[in-house]
Amino acid sequence: MNTEKPTPPPKLVNKRKLEDRRRFLRSIILGAAMLGISTVGYIPVANAWKTRMRPPGALEEEDFLSSCIKCGQCVQVCPVQAIKLDDLDQGFGIGVPYIDSRSQACDFSCDAVQCILACPTGSLAYKKPAFLPTRSEMVMANPPILLAKEKDPEPTLNLKERTGLAVLVKPEICLARQGKGFKGAARGHEFKGTLRFMEVDRWKPIPLRDHPFELELCDLCVRTCPIKGAISLESVEENGVMIKTPVVHEPCVGCGVCEMVCPTEPAAIVVEARKGWGA
Repeated sequence: MNTEKPTPPPKLVNKRKLEDRRRFLRSIILGAAMLGISTVGYIPVANAWKTRMRPPGALEEEDFLSSCIKCGQCVQVCPVQAIKLDDLDQGFGIGVPYIDSRSQACDFSCDAVQCILACPTGSLAYKKPAFLPTRSEMVMANPPILLAKEKDPEPTLNLKERTGLAVLVKPEICLARQGKGFKGAARGHEFKGTLRFMEVDRWKPIPLRDHPFELELCDLCVRTCPIKGAISLESVEENGVMIKTPVVHEPCVGCGVCEMVCPTEPAAIVVEARKGWGA
């Protein structure tokens, strides 16, 4: 008796091969799709190495991220639209508020720091609850004096902690240190950032491009800083030569105005988020 199985017709063999190939390709595509979906959740973690600048009064980062409900109220009340909301691929998930000082700094145009008043959860606070940790280098020695309110009965901002600290990270390109002046719009006519100038209107921020400068020696970071005594232009000796250089002082709150107005590209001075005094 012949027990050998009959050889299938050629067409049937080809059909089975095609089905096997399709099944194999479907498995590869499905696996790739699942891998892609699983890594989406990793994107914020991968980008989170970069510390974000948070709005004034923000708690320490871990506490801030755990208490912020991403409601966007702080964004709505910011008069210069300095506060933005993170997207998934930017570091900390959708809806977390941050400030990119180079694009638009917080110049305290609201005076009362409206973002803190608008925050419903205490993620932004004038005064932290006693049970939350506070780094000593973030605490300000005295309430910062807002130059726009210097002649008012109460000229200070009700801030206890800074959000960061201005640092001259690229002294070699600083115009003041090179003995150079500056003429024109600080960031060019295409820049959309706004700033409050007391000589124009104490209460109304205007586009930076609408306020050109003509300086024999660049001191933009000093003259536009909204906080009294936070930064100055001082004479120092380097290699036997006297030069002028920006010097940051303890009253710096980390608002980022100096970074926004710096005319060099990249900025010679930047605000390092969550950096404390003496740290």
